[in-house]
Amino acid sequence: MIKIENTKYFALLRELNTSEKLIELGFGELQNMSFTEDEKFYFLPFQLLSQGFERMMKAYICLGHYQKYGKFPEGTYLRNKLGHDLEKLLDEIVNNYYFDYTRPQFELDNKFLQTNLDLKELLSILSDFGRFARYYNFDLITGSSKENTDTEESWKAFEAKILDSEDYEKLADLNFNHEVYQKISTYIVTIFERFVSALSRQFIFNCLGQEAKALSVANFFDFGKLYEQDFGRKDYRYQTTKYKETPKNLHKRTILDEIQRKVNSTYKSRKVLKSEYDKDWPFYEDEVIIECRESHWCVVTINGFDYALNGSAKSRYKLESPHDAGMTILGVSLSDFISMAMKL
Repeated sequence: MIKIENTKYFALLRELNTSEKLIELGFGELQNMSFTEDEKFYFLPFQLLSQGFERMMKAYICLGHYQKYGKFPEGTYLRNKLGHDLEKLLDEIVNNYYFDYTRPQFELDNKFLQTNLDLKELLSILSDFGRFARYYNFDLITGSSKENTDTEESWKAFEAKILDSEDYEKLADLNFNHEVYQKISTYIVTIFERFVSALSRQFIFNCLGQEAKALSVANFFDFGKLYEQDFGRKDYRYQTTKYKETPKNLHKRTILDEIQRKVNSTYKSRKVLKSEYDKDWPFYEDEVIIECRESHWCVVTINGFDYALNGSAKSRYKLESPHDAGMTILGVSLSDFISMAMKL
């Protein structure tokens, strides 16, 4: 195989670097969103993910074409034949440039890419955003005859399919409603992580050639090492401006707090250990102390800091939730711990 000339190699490196950053930021913005309607700003994650996925798949196709034919594709092939259609780009990959099915994991990856209906629906929504919906409001205002679609409504319809009757009950409960959007974002990020990791493995395990493998060392290597037990658990919010700039109201416990916990008969607490808990443990630390104050306000202590377990405590004490503070594993419910605290 002829070595890729330096200018093209570094252009591919920049594209892969850009696409990885866009994808991770897009995941972070999905995780940032809450269920409060005026805080849900879909445009930003749509823009980040539609661009990131398109750039990643086009770089993949360039490298796949190079591996297969010893040269890069013509510009018209990417611009005119494939365009901004994410579904078409993925079909092109799995039909022409997915080179290795011999390992069990690659078979699972390929099956997911070809048959997962949720992935197809989400990519279709993002494709519509990229092709038609970025200027949906202006097209509506000006009476444009261009084809357009309201991708926000399509996305909300997808979100609604994820929820069950218990989730709708949680929405009406201040103690639990924050978990509902976490469930939605975790579900969607998990699908996208499966998608990106499946393609990334073709890079890092030399299926696309040695040059592609070398490029993946700086880009998508971490995605390529994600497997079943890893999906939906990574916190991408740390990279987003919103998360970085939001002040964190952390409360380090004082001697007075400890005295209050010991002598105030309306404060009930207990230590909970990961080793004694028989479900998915939601915290990064292996032990926490849960506390219920006056049968109403639930707090969890982690490494000497207090966090609000339920919405009532967050409002009364102005504490961070352990989820917002990055102290819990995304996608694992805290409902059990709120219930345990309320029963103390």
